[in-house]
Amino acid sequence: TLRTEERQRLARERREEREKQHAAKETQILEKERKAKLQYEKQLEERQRKLKEQKQKEEQRRAAVEEKRKQKIEEEKERYEAVMHRTLERNQRLETRQKRWSWGGSVTPDSESKTALLYTASKRSTSTANIKQTEAVMNKRLSSSAALLNASDRTRRSQLSPLDSSVISRLLAPTQASLARSKSAATLSAD
Repeated sequence: TLRTEERQRLARERREEREKQHAAKETQILEKERKAKLQYEKQLEERQRKLKEQKQKEEQRRAAVEEKRKQKIEEEKERYEAVMHRTLERNQRLETRQKRWSWGGSVTPDSESKTALLYTASKRSTSTANIKQTEAVMNKRLSSSAALLNASDRTRRSQLSPLDSSVISRLLAPTQASLARSKSAATLSAD
């Protein structure tokens, strides 16, 4: 009986020892699981935080790029407006200069452009006709003025010595340069 009681006690102790070991193993497993769960949650939080930071950085970078693009567009717009303004000013200066130097400049830009177009067309078509016409007019004027001068000179020359009369006739005769100047002035006035 003692042996059986001893065996039963030993068996009970072994059973209790096994249960203790089993309970210790279970607690270890549960602890490991808890630690693993905590670490996973911590990693998850860290990953979410990093993703959030990356998203914020990306948004900031995108906003900076958008701001830079808007600024560039604004600068381009200002540059374009300045160029347009300078071009308009230059055109206005040219128009006023053309009005100043034209023979009958109009005030309105439409009529001025039409006049300029008509002027260039008529200038091309009638430039030779004008030159011939002005040459004829100039020759008539020169011949009539020469005739008048000759008539008045004859009366004066009769009173002068031969040397004086030759000098005066040379001075009164039109030179090539004076004829050319007269022709160019007549062409300009005809144009």
